[in-house]
Amino acid sequence: MSNTFPKVTISDIARKLNITAATVSRALNDHPAIKEATKKAVKDAALKLNYQPNRLASSLRLGKSKIIGVIIPSAEINFFGSVVHGIEKIANENDYTVLIYQSNELYEYEKKGLQTFLRSQVDGVLASISKETINLDHYAEVKKRGVPLILFDRVTDALDVSSVVVNDYAGAFAATKHLIDQGCRRIAHIGGQQHVTIFNQRLKGYIDALNVNGIPVNDDLITFGKVSIESGRECMQKLLGGKTKPDAVFAVEDFTALGAMQVVKDTHRKIPDEVAIIGFANEAFGEYLTPSLSTVNQQTVRMGEEAAKLFFEGLGKANIYKEKPRKIVLEPELICRQSSIKSFS
Repeated sequence: MSNTFPKVTISDIARKLNITAATVSRALNDHPAIKEATKKAVKDAALKLNYQPNRLASSLRLGKSKIIGVIIPSAEINFFGSVVHGIEKIANENDYTVLIYQSNELYEYEKKGLQTFLRSQVDGVLASISKETINLDHYAEVKKRGVPLILFDRVTDALDVSSVVVNDYAGAFAATKHLIDQGCRRIAHIGGQQHVTIFNQRLKGYIDALNVNGIPVNDDLITFGKVSIESGRECMQKLLGGKTKPDAVFAVEDFTALGAMQVVKDTHRKIPDEVAIIGFANEAFGEYLTPSLSTVNQQTVRMGEEAAKLFFEGLGKANIYKEKPRKIVLEPELICRQSSIKSFS
């Protein structure tokens, strides 16, 4: 015996109130031509009958899916989960649904995700570009179809779209300056892939902080990896095996910093007394490490909120790409913990 009940329709509400289905539809959509008393009666009846609107039918009628597609490199990284939290907050306030797709840092996955979004007729795409992506044709296709595209964190000026970023240069400068203030002079940098703008900006911030403070840039203290725990380990082993042993490390992000910390501990060096370490991104695990990891907070929730707001600001415009793109730059926050703070006697 089935426990299912027939789905309540607009016609059911119309029969109950002895009015037309068109009047019910207009009342449910707050049409100005419908009296407030009628709207209240319709909404009360809909509630009593447990009426659930057909979202697909409404979407077809309005020409909007009320869905935002969001591409993130990885759901395993707290940074992107936090950004999505901010996006969903603003989307929910505007009665929108968020559809998430992970690229897993792969170009082909990212391309497939965008194709899926376009087939699903999303009203817009919010994306952070994968580390592997160099060819941007799949993003250009989103623009060509007139679908609003907003980038966050990992962005590119080549697409000429609105974006939200943190000031990566300023964050790297502040992190390096902090290590200098702790008395460190042989400060190494473990960087990421330099075609990714944010990683390039962090390298520049590191170099300029050294130059401004009269510390020569030593190429032996700069190494590049693939931004992961294992890559952090490999780069740290290379640095410790070089001619100039670092007394501090500014890592391009927290997972890389974690790998570096593991190697320093394995070689029985003290953190921060012998090697001070600071990361970037303020991943959730950082404060629970021993010693706790210094880092740079990127205002992730706000980044997601601002990206979603850019989408909704452009939603009512006939062609978002006729407008000059906006770039919102958030200021980073230095978080100093045990891994970088030296005790001076």
